[in-house]
Amino acid sequence: MARRKKIYEGKAKTLYEGPEPGTIVQYFKDDATAFNAEKKAVIEGKGVLNNILSEYFMTGLNNIGVPTHFLKRLNMREQLVRAVEIIPLEVIVRNYAAGSMAKRLGLEEGQQLPRPIVEYCLKDDKLGDPLVTEEHIAAFGWASQQDLDDMLSLALRVNDFMAGVMYGVGIKLIDFKIEIGRVYDGDFQRLIVADEISPDSCRLWDIETGQKLDKDVFRRDLGSLTDAYTEVAKRLGVLPKGATPMARPTLIN
Repeated sequence: MARRKKIYEGKAKTLYEGPEPGTIVQYFKDDATAFNAEKKAVIEGKGVLNNILSEYFMTGLNNIGVPTHFLKRLNMREQLVRAVEIIPLEVIVRNYAAGSMAKRLGLEEGQQLPRPIVEYCLKDDKLGDPLVTEEHIAAFGWASQQDLDDMLSLALRVNDFMAGVMYGVGIKLIDFKIEIGRVYDGDFQRLIVADEISPDSCRLWDIETGQKLDKDVFRRDLGSLTDAYTEVAKRLGVLPKGATPMARPTLIN
């Protein structure tokens, strides 16, 4: 087997050169981190679940005209994606108060916000991904005003899609974060949704019980993370009802 060239390894994924120019193979790991990687664990099957769930969401977005980097799933842990120039910002959409927003503003967790609120964080682990304003973004050249307008539009369209899909299976979309990348067509650039969309990057609560079905299960020691993610996958129909997550294989480069 030909040895693949690793491009980047993050907390939850490893990126390899793709088979064609302009493509990347994205490998989903079983590693779980929280509190800026202060809490770590390896959770069997997490990568498999995030791979198929991200495929589901990205395919759905592509189908309704929201462009993403997703091309196809290759196997249980890998997908082929388009290479993009990542804007160094996390784009967060909040529908309900939770996590850092609830703490920062003294709001009760679960309180519905007057409207979806979009926030930006600088992607920098050493700094703890600090919250930044549009003024910071423009002043430091992380994105142009046109980029910001396009990012806001993309984020709200993703929110509409995700909130509707989740509501249909009895899940409340509390908040989520996405990354956005630039792609170039000749002299023109456009922005597309990149990275992943999975329970790692969303807060998902059962509508009836308030049960958490996202990475807060790991952050707050609320039970089995794979059980929570499997429940989301089963409700969305991407796993058979009797399925169990696939164990972690040995990766051969």
